[in-house]
Amino acid sequence: MYALIIEDNPDIIANLYGFLEPLGYTLDVAQSGTAGLALAASAQHDVIVLDLELPGMDGVEVCRRLRREQRVATPILMLTARDTVKDKLVGFEVGADDYLVKPFSLVELDARLKALVRRARGESVEHVLEFGELRYDLSRCEASRAGHRLNLTPTGYKLLEVLMRKAPALIPRETLLREIWGDDPPDSDALRTHIHALRQAIDRPFATPMLRTLPGSGYRLVGPDDQR
Repeated sequence: MYALIIEDNPDIIANLYGFLEPLGYTLDVAQSGTAGLALAASAQHDVIVLDLELPGMDGVEVCRRLRREQRVATPILMLTARDTVKDKLVGFEVGADDYLVKPFSLVELDARLKALVRRARGESVEHVLEFGELRYDLSRCEASRAGHRLNLTPTGYKLLEVLMRKAPALIPRETLLREIWGDDPPDSDALRTHIHALRQAIDRPFATPMLRTLPGSGYRLVGPDDQR
């Protein structure tokens, strides 16, 4: 995914690079409203992350000009420290598609950006995945089993999403590696480690396991009628 970050805080920029690039994002960064406007108008991005308070030109004006003057239709998610209904309405009125208040969860940001891109591409957007006792709200990045909240790592959430979308089908190991890490997978033990952590979260507190490993083949989720 090709994303433009219009943000002047170097710590936030560093955090976004550190979190999003390993997930397969390619990032452009502009540290002022003026630079962001120019870059957004000159390149084809999949999504734009736009800070509200910027030097040179604030995020509201950047968004307004992108929509009304440049006719840029790229999905825009606004980042801001302002958490009032009035501020949010202003952002939506000038063309923002989503809104995230600082400090924010990087996992939630990733989920929201992917949802915006799917919607822009006309793809079917499922906000909630359900399989057996598992429920995963993608828009909120909240997962649970039988009503009990699951605390997962960013990679754990990605694994759970892939497994739930395909459940109860078997997902080969190679497919999981590609879905999670793209064309640059980590060492061979990384997937096993993350699968172990996911199993501890979704199976250990419960009487029946849902995450199955088929040695040499892959992984799958099973429901209550498939516990053999």
